[in-house]
Amino acid sequence: MIQKKQLGRVPAVNGDGYAQLAADVLARAMACGATEADIVVADGHTFSAQVRVGAVDRLTKAREKRLGLRVFVGKRSATTSTSDFSRGSLDRLVSETCTLAQAVVEDQVSGLPEASRMATDRPDLDLYDGTILDTETQIEWAKRGESAAFATDPRVTNSEGAEFDSSSGTVVLANSHGFVGSYKSSSYSLSVSPIATEPGTGAMQRDAWYEVQRKFARLTSAESIGREAARRTVRRLGARKIATKRVPVIFDQETAGSLLANLCSAVSGYSLYKRASFLLDQLGQSIGSDLTTVYDDGRMEGGLGSRPFDGEGLPTRKNTVVERGVLKSYLLDTYSGKKLGLASTGNASRSVGESPSVGPTNFYLVPGSKTAEEIIGSVKEGLYVTELIGFGINMVTGDYSRGACGFWIENGELTHPVEEITIAGNLKQIFKAIESVGSDLVFRGRITSPTVKIAEMMVAGN
Repeated sequence: MIQKKQLGRVPAVNGDGYAQLAADVLARAMACGATEADIVVADGHTFSAQVRVGAVDRLTKAREKRLGLRVFVGKRSATTSTSDFSRGSLDRLVSETCTLAQAVVEDQVSGLPEASRMATDRPDLDLYDGTILDTETQIEWAKRGESAAFATDPRVTNSEGAEFDSSSGTVVLANSHGFVGSYKSSSYSLSVSPIATEPGTGAMQRDAWYEVQRKFARLTSAESIGREAARRTVRRLGARKIATKRVPVIFDQETAGSLLANLCSAVSGYSLYKRASFLLDQLGQSIGSDLTTVYDDGRMEGGLGSRPFDGEGLPTRKNTVVERGVLKSYLLDTYSGKKLGLASTGNASRSVGESPSVGPTNFYLVPGSKTAEEIIGSVKEGLYVTELIGFGINMVTGDYSRGACGFWIENGELTHPVEEITIAGNLKQIFKAIESVGSDLVFRGRITSPTVKIAEMMVAGN
């Protein structure tokens, strides 16, 4: 256990002095009876501007400053948080947290990771943009995106709105091993959600498009996002049902990302030790086609899930989750790893005031060489999915059934939009039936995928 005088000398890692504050609180926790402790401090700004039909509908601006403390008294632990950083408040927080920890039952696998495993490097992952946008600029971006959607096609007659969001902040993590680390991050996003009306029938459809970047300058223009949102909305007009049959199914980027999120949940350590995953005891086994290679890369420059260390202070890394269809690794934090007899993969995710859990960083399916158009062209008759509805998935068995919208494919061409259908199968078979992987990988979130073609699924319609 590190001595209190050592904790007191932890250097500040940012101008706000939160590292020194963390060291002081940790020293108080150790003096209060904690055998181990860690602390996370988050200080950030968020702004959101939503417009609808050209008028500002909502503006939200906030600053959040919070401190979360986790203490261990032997094998007992408790976690608390506060937004009051005054000396008296923090003294009470320490005392109450230690008292709570002494009152809970012991958990033999609880505790901090080993001190020798703490992150020692501080790579610059290009996560922060110091650009300061005024309120009018952010409102203007939302208005320009929505206006472009209306101008793209006269059938765009209404809007659910356009929203520009920005955020930036600092995270500091420290623990009683002497680890202290911090990083800054930012994000900028624009989404546009038009409504289109079909002439004559008055039938309406809605869709949306969006983009997210760490750096403001990397956002494509508001006009291009609005035009793509309009294109996606108008193409859904005239949707109809189809007859029930088994056919090839192509998932576009967004819906394929949803499939990959199911895989991410199945390889989470918490699902596995609770025996709530269809991939239990499958390490080293074939779980997908040889076109399936999946990475989780916490060190990707500019990645929306990138960070230099995880929620426990362990270094993030690039994990090979699936390699040519073979399951190579689960995603683990220290606790779930101990439960499974494995080491953490650097995937501890943490909110202020909560204990760590498992979370992905940048989790993605490695792209192939074919364009989406080439994959569609390979299908004589089938379904191209652009939206999934509901959550009909049993993660224990892998049974999969979801409502869907998209387009019917005939002779390699998208012929007409379809809706009110259900696609069904089993995730164990779906991943093994991946027949093509597109080249169109674009990161708009922490979990992402290119276009994916499944050899065959049940499509239920009329």
